[in-house]
Amino acid sequence: MLEVYQIYLNQVHAALKGEPVVWPEEQTDSLLRLHVMQGTAAMVFPLVLEQSSLSSYARVQMKGVCLSTMQQHVPLQHTLQVAWTALEQAGIKAVLMKGAGLAALYPEPHQRAWGDVDLFVGKNQYHPAAAVMRETFPNALKFDEELDHYKHYNLIVDGVSIEIHRVTVGLQHPLDERRYARFEHEGMTMSDERLTIGGVEVRVPEPTFNALLVFLHSWEHAMTQGATMRQICDLAFLLQHYGERIDYKRLHTYLRALHLEEPWELYMSIIDNQPTNNPFISDLLSGRLCEPKSEKIEAKNRLIRKIHTMRQRLTNALRIQQYSPSYARHMIATTLLHGAGRLFAKDRHWE
Repeated sequence: MLEVYQIYLNQVHAALKGEPVVWPEEQTDSLLRLHVMQGTAAMVFPLVLEQSSLSSYARVQMKGVCLSTMQQHVPLQHTLQVAWTALEQAGIKAVLMKGAGLAALYPEPHQRAWGDVDLFVGKNQYHPAAAVMRETFPNALKFDEELDHYKHYNLIVDGVSIEIHRVTVGLQHPLDERRYARFEHEGMTMSDERLTIGGVEVRVPEPTFNALLVFLHSWEHAMTQGATMRQICDLAFLLQHYGERIDYKRLHTYLRALHLEEPWELYMSIIDNQPTNNPFISDLLSGRLCEPKSEKIEAKNRLIRKIHTMRQRLTNALRIQQYSPSYARHMIATTLLHGAGRLFAKDRHWE
């Protein structure tokens, strides 16, 4: 399997550089599956389709995936345009996060699939923005509440999810939360960086903060749901697109403050296409890095439930330790501090 991973990574890196992609027919099924699972199909397949030697079977599969991705962009861009216009008319300053803004950095936007419209409005504009979305999309599926401990408020409009964000990331350690809030204010609230997407000019995160945000979002996924190579490609294209505009000294200040210097270097090793005998790369791509799912404890005793959750998180910290000792230590401290605080707080649902 390591051989397939290396071929796969070589293909992704060729696509990142705009170079020809080598496609070994004997590995077609494995590579098709990897690209679809990792979210890189729409980026790599168009380059492979240019090859006359490609088998008809592979060609049909690739064309189907590329066409599907292009078709998905149409309702997403329409929903973004309607939501953005409504917020602007209401005097609410939103910042477009993640999917659509990152797709604009690819050679062709349709090479990057996205499924949600993520709009950051901040804590002060959170409730007014949620009200505007309900008014704009009266028939949308939506929450009945917009509680202040939610990371975002969610509506689903004709199958497209709109997320109105209070915060960009939810952090558990109070010191992390305070530091990140300052970074977020600089990179989101104060940002006037703009891109044109689907004919609409939108605000996007300031480039240096955006690099932190894209990386941090992927790192959180890596430890919970599982990260994908598409998220790493997002970071690679962002670093390419903004080039010298990114303040790397400030970026490393952000990373150091959040104990993320070692994880960042691990991601850079993938972008630099280091061999797959690095266990981090294969574990990340296979999903072995994330916390394994376990049965939820239904014990009536609150203390037993909290101890069970804490034990799971400490186990995950020990798993991360082999890749990043410093971040694992921070995870342990955060788990103990957060767990102790939650013992005396009411249960609540986090989005």
